[in-house]
Amino acid sequence: MRAAAPALTRPIVDGGSLAQLIADLQARLQAVPDDWESYASLGLAYVQQARITADSSYYPRAEAALERSLSLHASDNVSAMIGLGTLALARHEFDDALAWGERARDTNATVPPVYGVLGDALLELGRYPEAFEALQQMVDLRPDLSSYARASYARELQGDVGGALAIMRQAFQTAASRVDIAWTLHQLGDLYFNSGRLDLAEQEYRRAIAADETFVPAKAGLAKVLAARGHMDAAIDSYAEIVQTYPLPEYVIALADLYTVTGRTSEAEDQFALLEAEETLLRANGVNVDLEFALFSADHRIDLEAGLAAAEGEWARRKSVHVADALAWQLFAHGRFREALRMSEEALRLGTESALFLFHRGMIERALGNDDAARRDLARAIDINPHFSVLWAKDAADTLSGLRS
Repeated sequence: MRAAAPALTRPIVDGGSLAQLIADLQARLQAVPDDWESYASLGLAYVQQARITADSSYYPRAEAALERSLSLHASDNVSAMIGLGTLALARHEFDDALAWGERARDTNATVPPVYGVLGDALLELGRYPEAFEALQQMVDLRPDLSSYARASYARELQGDVGGALAIMRQAFQTAASRVDIAWTLHQLGDLYFNSGRLDLAEQEYRRAIAADETFVPAKAGLAKVLAARGHMDAAIDSYAEIVQTYPLPEYVIALADLYTVTGRTSEAEDQFALLEAEETLLRANGVNVDLEFALFSADHRIDLEAGLAAAEGEWARRKSVHVADALAWQLFAHGRFREALRMSEEALRLGTESALFLFHRGMIERALGNDDAARRDLARAIDINPHFSVLWAKDAADTLSGLRS
């Protein structure tokens, strides 16, 4: 499974401090079992701990704490409502997240994180004008790291990479803790990487690690740069070390893909088995991974019928550009090229400068015999980022070369 979109929520504290916060809150609730505010804080801390540790078993604990908070104090408990919205976002239950965001807004419309929940949910549901409005309200209420990061992502979605970089630099200016600094620098690194600027991406990833040497996403960023430069063995070693302690599905997939393209089939299969176990665990803890499964299935031609059903189910639930792209790629894998092209057009309707989206449309156009359109899309994909995918970048270049000749 591949992550469909960047996580917009930053760490609130570093891992060590978070563990201490959880312990302190648990002790507080032992002493004062009716402290609804501490239950709300504990629920949010559990959601954050799940992100930091890649352990989805914290989500049921978060749900229990947040629901306990709301049962103790329902009338104006915006913290618990935001927490339940944040939990729903983490579980990819975006309708539920929107409902909690709306309930929180109706309770108190002056709290900035309310609009973070609303904006994130609306983005994932593909309701972009409403999402952009909610995120602007968040910036207006409190121009800080959280609101700027979301505004940056909104610009990126609309193809304004320069604007996204400028706003993320503003976010960096508001970062105070070492983990916030590292997180923001990592976001800058990803923006540079996704636009094909490896040197600048590496620079930001290294700055992130200098700010917080325990920050795993920046280490994965450096591994991604190594792979882009053709240093496959070094990239494999880096990802293998990362997944030992932080087996996030996207890192497991990256490692599996590297094993695949270097011919280490048996080791790739081991990672696929780990990924299957992780998917089972995520679903058991209430996380919807249909979108990620659909992309993975289409990329690897694994369980294609189930992958198509997952993509179609997601499209029925939400009309985001990421779901449209996954469904297009699944339809392409099934040889349904005209339907695939319609969905690929949906994926690119915002003008997103995504090399992956353009590669998918280019391959679909080629299958339909639309060679001029295929050349255009594949050339644009490679121009944006020639290293957009370990699995597919070479295919994109080879296909474009064939079309040109």
